[in-house]
Parts: sequence; structure tokens; C-alpha cells
Amino acid sequence: MRNWFKGGEPWIWMTAGAVALSLVSVYAVLWMTAAQGLGHWWPKPLAETTLTEADGSVKRLIGELRDKEEISLQRLRESGYDIKSDDQFTSRYLFKQGNRDVYGVDFKWIPAPLLGEFKYPKDVIAIERHEWGSFFGHLKAVKENGQVVAEGKAAWPELEKRLARSNALFDEILSSEKQDIGKVNYNLERLRLKQRKLELQGGLTEAAQAGIDQERQIHETEFARLQARLDGLRAQNARDSLTAEIQDGQVIEIPFGKIADVIKPNDMSVVQKISHYLQKLSEFIVDDPREANTEGGIFPAIFGTVMMVLLMSAMVTPLGIMAAVYMREYARQGPLIQIIRISVNNLAGVPSIVYGVFGLGFFIYFLGGNIDALFFPEASPAPVFGSPGILWSSLTLALLTLPVVIVATEEGLSRVPRSIREGSLALGATKAETLWRTVLPIASPAMMTGLILAVARAAGEVAPLMLVGVVKLAPSLPLDGNFPFLHLERKFMHLGFHIYDVGFQSPNVEAARPLVFATSLLLVIIIIVLNMFAIRLRNRLRERMRGLESV
Repeated sequence: MRNWFKGGEPWIWMTAGAVALSLVSVYAVLWMTAAQGLGHWWPKPLAETTLTEADGSVKRLIGELRDKEEISLQRLRESGYDIKSDDQFTSRYLFKQGNRDVYGVDFKWIPAPLLGEFKYPKDVIAIERHEWGSFFGHLKAVKENGQVVAEGKAAWPELEKRLARSNALFDEILSSEKQDIGKVNYNLERLRLKQRKLELQGGLTEAAQAGIDQERQIHETEFARLQARLDGLRAQNARDSLTAEIQDGQVIEIPFGKIADVIKPNDMSVVQKISHYLQKLSEFIVDDPREANTEGGIFPAIFGTVMMVLLMSAMVTPLGIMAAVYMREYARQGPLIQIIRISVNNLAGVPSIVYGVFGLGFFIYFLGGNIDALFFPEASPAPVFGSPGILWSSLTLALLTLPVVIVATEEGLSRVPRSIREGSLALGATKAETLWRTVLPIASPAMMTGLILAVARAAGEVAPLMLVGVVKLAPSLPLDGNFPFLHLERKFMHLGFHIYDVGFQSPNVEAARPLVFATSLLLVIIIIVLNMFAIRLRNRLRERMRGLESV
């Protein structure tokens, strides 16, 4: 036994056990996240049952059974439920009744003893609306301009046909609002700023004013044409509507323009359910959010996260490499350089919110404010670069991850054999040529390691971004078709902040819960993809330099 301990085998087994436990924990978290999030879009059956009220009256319920848990009967009695039973525990269901515009809430916990028999009628429909969430009920009729065109069993085929038309019109309206009218508004704002700049510089002559007025007239004419076209599309989309009976017997009329999708979940085959699931999953990735970010997609958050990471990488990599090269290759090694190294290592442990406060004070208020005063006085009092934006967010995270890149690059430079440097110098190369053509290529895998660690940390940071650029909902992307195309001053959405906002700031917690898990899983996948790309590049560089290292 003593020899066994002396040989170090117990420590080997302990290390292997720790690695195995870490892997199991990681996979368990990923599995739980995927299980909770990816099942959100699978069509759930709609149950129809009865609820016995406290006064003895019975009402009908239609909705989804989302969850079930055991609960103490004593706790239910203390909450006001009059349940007669000798058991100590019973079940209660989380029932999604939808129709939030009618009932005020769409989720409620109901004790099982108060519910009747569950039935699953095939004619019940689930409507996904652009506003007010889900709608559950029985389809009665389809109308055109207020006149019934189909009812009963004939209503469903007519609904599908008119819904496809309505969705096409809705997409056309949305595209016109965001792209065509958005471009005209952007050009009008640029003209306003141009006129204001000439006024401040004293160069607003009659000829310049006439040119601006002429150009503004062109844009205003285009705006009027687009607005008239938009009003026509909205009028077309308001033509059709449907009527449906909800659980309390009311017949509600819903315009097709407010409907995103309609399904019969109790009458769908497995193939139809898979097709519907894949469609909703793709919409989650490519669409914009709606309903306080609890429905729709998260494409702006995905775009903002990836773009911020790429900008941060482009900023932190040259800064970190130049700092490491100077300290390792050019600076005289002494107490000053040692203090700098200790400071760099200590910066890696500074809380991220401190970097956010620094970015707010230095980048936004000082640097951005001075840029506005020097180059954009015509925009005053509205700030351009003097307000949070994706540029300042990327710079703040670049400072946050700079110590990681410096340390990794220095370690890579220190592992380059001295004989390689001496051989290069002996062949007549200068120190700069030796560094550029020999040392840096050999150390490039270590530089990529630093970048990988920087990307992994920056992609998940939230606290500093809340101060320097991220918002709950961004009206436009930082990259679009309007000159100069890349708008670094704009605010942006971020997956990490989106998770925080949906999980802790949502007015509808139960509806938001699965989206928190789905967004978390997507953020992990994006980080893995970015890291895999960098790792592949690092391995390729390592294979290319392996022969040189062995010289």
C-alpha cells in the first residue's frame, strides 16, 4: 500500500475521477438545458375539462397541461381551496388557458380534485398571435369583410388558404416598414444633420438650402408613396377574420392580420408535428422577438453577440500581441517589467462590472463625448458616440480579456528555443525579421489559445455590457444597407442579456421559462462554434510550425 501511494497512482485515479465528474456535470447541464428548452415548440395537445368553483358552479376549461406537482392539502386549504379529502397530499396542474386579453393571465395552477375528466377534441384550435400570446378555442367561421364565407367543417380549409395570404402580406408590410421606409427616414435624418452642420459652420447659403430642400422633397415624395402602399397592404390584410368559441362560451373575432399561425394540435400526425416543430425552431433563430421577448425569435441577439465578439477579437489580438512582444523581446527585464507582469495578472481577476464602469466613464462620457463635440456638433443635444454602443462594448471587453491574450502570448514566446533566434541572426536576419518571420509564427498557436480563452469569456459576459451598449430590444441592427453600413455607435442585443431579461424581468414568467433554456443552449452552441473555429486554426498553425520547432 505504501509503495502504491509513493508511486502516485491514487493521485492519478483522483485526477481521472475529477475529470470524469466534470464531464458528467457538463453533459448533465447541457442535457437538462436542451430537454427544458428544445421541447417548447413541439405541438402540445389541448385538453378540455371542467373546473368546480368554490361556490359549486362548474365551468369549462380549454388549454395545455404544462406541469404537474405534488402539494400538501393543508397548504391548499390555507390558500382558500375547500377540498374534502383524508389524504395529506394531492396533485395540481399548471394549466395554460391562453387568451390573456380575455382572462388577464394565461397560466394558473389548479388542484387536481377540482378538475373533471380530460378530453382531447380534434376540432379545438391553437392560434399563435403577434400580440397577446396564444388563443385556444373552437373554430366557428371564417369571414371576409364581415361576411361569413365558410363555417363548420368547411371553415378549416378556408382558414389555411387565407392565413397563407395574410402571412405573405404581413411579411411584405414588415419588410416595407423596416427596409424601404426605414431607409427613407435614415436619409431624411442625414439631411437634417447636414443642414444643421452648415448652419453651425455659417455655410448654409441659399444654393445649399435649395439643394437640401430639393433632396428632401424627393425623399418625402418617396415616403408618401411608400406610406400609401403600406396603408393599402394593411387594408388588404384587414379583410379576413375568423370567429372562435372560447371556454366560457364567448365567440371572439380575430383578424387574420394579428395571427401568426393556427394549428389543430389534437388532429396532427407525427409528420405534421415534426414539420411544425422544425418550422418554429427555424423561426426562433431567424425572426425578431415580440411580446416582451417571450415569443418570436432571437436573431438580433445572435447577430449582436457574434458581431461584438468579432469586433472584440479584432481589437484585443493586436494589442495583446504587441504588449507581450515588447515585454518579452524588447524591454529590459527588471523590476519595472516584473511589476507590469504582476499588474497584468491581477487585472485578470478584476470583477467585470468594474470594467463596465470604466468603459462608461472613459469610453462613453470622455472619449465619446469629445468625439461628438469635435465631429458631430450638429447632432447635439442627442449623442452619437457619446452614448452606449457596440463599439464601446467591444473595447470594454477587449480590455477585459487583454490580460489573457498577453499572458498566453508571452508563454508562447518564452517556449521558442533560443537557438532558433541565434540561427536566424547568424544567417544575417535583423532582430525584427527574426521576430516577424520566425518567432511569431512558432508562437502563433499560443496566441490563438489566448484568443480562444478571450472569446469564451467575452461571449458570456453580461454585467459590463449593461452599462456600455446592450439593450432589451434594439430597433435596428448595427449592420445594414445604409451608408456607412457598419454603425458602431448603435446599441445592440446580446444573448447573455437576453437570457437575464427574459428570465428575471419578464412579465410572464411561465411563458418565458422554456425560452431561457433554449437561448442558453444556443449561446453555448455559438461559443463552441467560435472556439472550434479558433482551435482548428490553431491546430493547423501548430502542424505547420512543428517542423521548424524541431530544428
